[in-house]
Amino acid sequence: METQKIGIGIIGAGYMGKAHSVAYAAVGAVFNTRLRPVLEMICTSTDEGAKRRTQEFGFNRSTGDWRVLVNDPKVEAVVIASPQDTHKEIALAAFEKGKPVFCEKPLGLSLDEARLLTEKAEQSGVVHMTGFNYIRTPASQLARQMIVAGEIGDITYFRGEHTEDFLADPQSPATWRTEGRAQGNMGDLSPHILNAAFALAGPIKSLIADIETVHKTRPSSNGPRAVTNDDQAHMLCRFESGAMGSLFISRIATGRKMGYAYDIYGTKGAIRFDGEDQNAVWFYRMDQAGNRQGFTKILTGPEHPDFKAFCLGPGHGTGYQDQIIIEARDFLSAIESKQSIWPTFRDGLKVSAAVEAAFISHRDKRWVDLSEI
Repeated sequence: METQKIGIGIIGAGYMGKAHSVAYAAVGAVFNTRLRPVLEMICTSTDEGAKRRTQEFGFNRSTGDWRVLVNDPKVEAVVIASPQDTHKEIALAAFEKGKPVFCEKPLGLSLDEARLLTEKAEQSGVVHMTGFNYIRTPASQLARQMIVAGEIGDITYFRGEHTEDFLADPQSPATWRTEGRAQGNMGDLSPHILNAAFALAGPIKSLIADIETVHKTRPSSNGPRAVTNDDQAHMLCRFESGAMGSLFISRIATGRKMGYAYDIYGTKGAIRFDGEDQNAVWFYRMDQAGNRQGFTKILTGPEHPDFKAFCLGPGHGTGYQDQIIIEARDFLSAIESKQSIWPTFRDGLKVSAAVEAAFISHRDKRWVDLSEI
């Protein structure tokens, strides 16, 4: 196979920026991709910080101005891993240049921004993708295959959660995470489990939600500072298939570190998954003999989606970084085929619409049909 180099520009060098930098450095070797990424340029908020990340992450060049990166002819694809309030301008500029765009969730600060970005992405004809990494574990890919194959029959109920505890301590200081709706629990964590609900159980028809800020102030150097976004939320939903569902999202779920989890019940069986045990799917079959009934733990291995590229040993496991590498492979595949693949900006827009519906429901104390949004 003849390979071809492609220059990658990454905007952002924090939690996700580093993850994407590592992913694009590794993806060619892991998946033997035809397009081989060159870490061409990284951008942070300052020239000095960007230069430091160039050395740490192995980029050729750096800049403190995202416009320089987007306009550089050697940057052929743009990865946006910067704060949400920067997504719109960067993505629009990249589309104007005809460059493929990978944008971390959520697409923008608001539903209007997400809708605008989706329209511009589709009008441009340029490859685009939204970042939802957790659904890409081999275990969740297997769960999706099992559902499509009818192994649990018709879905009757979906229970999902995304729970973490990084702000469970009331004395944790105020940060950017505690200011502005987009940085809150619903803006930050809910998109992942909503995306899982769409991917595994199908489109959501309607929902009712209750959203809460538990810790209304946080310590700061200037005394108590008001928290201007939410800590936790729960919702009931009805899927277009007729199935029922419930979701719980929290950044103050004491003891939960990576509670991206779901239970899916069907007419023939059930599936359970927990992100704190991300290399296993629990499967129940109704056709088992009475004295053999119960959930069976399926450990992921080389026979399951995308596992073999990382490891030949069943049960040895994949990790968080591997999800991002799988995501990078998918983005490169889309660029090579010149066809956007799931999840596109429109898929990201559907999630943003569900988040907006939840806020409207909480405000109005009523069920909201997503067709209203």
